[in-house]
Amino acid sequence: MLTYALLGFLTYQNASGYDLKQLMDVSTSNFWHAKQSQIYTTLKKMEKDELVLSHIEPQESRPNRRVYEITEAGRADLKNWTAQPITQIESRKEKLLLKLFFSAQLDPQRILTELRLQKNLHQTQLEKYQTITKDVIAQFSASLDMQEDAKLWEATRRFGELYAEMYVRWLDETIKSVEQGAGEQ
Repeated sequence: MLTYALLGFLTYQNASGYDLKQLMDVSTSNFWHAKQSQIYTTLKKMEKDELVLSHIEPQESRPNRRVYEITEAGRADLKNWTAQPITQIESRKEKLLLKLFFSAQLDPQRILTELRLQKNLHQTQLEKYQTITKDVIAQFSASLDMQEDAKLWEATRRFGELYAEMYVRWLDETIKSVEQGAGEQ
């Protein structure tokens, strides 16, 4: 899947592995992310498979950087992949849910501390989707004159926003339930 994310970004502009990581962090990170090392490893494989080409771009005062561009074979592969329907729901792994599922033996205060921490994290993420991510999409789409792309980017941003809202709401309900069970009010 990372291959297709990278091919997708490279349809917009040629980029280095570092640039691709930065683009991913401000756009797809609510539903698809990767570590820098994964990106570089995948780009090398993609070049071997002739999906991308690269060249060295000299830089003053910094090390030279390798810039990648998508090939016609890469464009065809991406188009074929995006055209294939997804016929099943993929399962998610949620570390918090797994921990919570087995936490009945813990002191309720420890559970509440974890839940409140998670609420703060998800609230921060929600605010990011409502501000920074929204602004990045608007800025990027305006500079590249890509209104159709921007509609779909906005749809994915909205998914992240709604997911974060749901998670915060669920955490509020769970905190209340644990507090009631522990005798807090």
